[in-house]
Amino acid sequence: MDILHLVDRMEEMVRKGRRVPFTALRVVDERRLLTLVEQMRLSVPEEVRRAQRVNQERERILAQAREEAEKLVREAERRAQELVAEHTVARAAEARAAAIREKAEQEAAALRAEADEYVFNVLSQLEEELRRTLRVVENGLRKLQRERALAKGETEGIGRG
Repeated sequence: MDILHLVDRMEEMVRKGRRVPFTALRVVDERRLLTLVEQMRLSVPEEVRRAQRVNQERERILAQAREEAEKLVREAERRAQELVAEHTVARAAEARAAAIREKAEQEAAALRAEADEYVFNVLSQLEEELRRTLRVVENGLRKLQRERALAKGETEGIGRG
């Protein structure tokens, strides 16, 4: 389940909670709130799995780029050997092979850089989303703790009076 959807549900639950007269406090169903928190805990690993899938995709792209570069290099070497066989174009073949190898290496480097940038951006966005979610959860828990403490203090105050 999407973590942001769960946060929205938690926010809605708090907003729909009954107000405690003469306070800024609201009463929410603890079981429902704790169920949402548990769902959030379960959802966070899904976000991590999503990041792992992105990383695996990056690795796949890098492997493909390496494979393509190696293929280009092998092709360049094959072509160079054919050209070497013809004595008059031997030097041209070596230069061409070097250029193809360099181009292949540049293309592989560019693909790696693009893949790294993509993964970095996705992971950065995921990190920010997880930080926001964690802040919401922590704020919600602190608020619940304060409300419990206030409720406990009022209950004890009533009993003493």
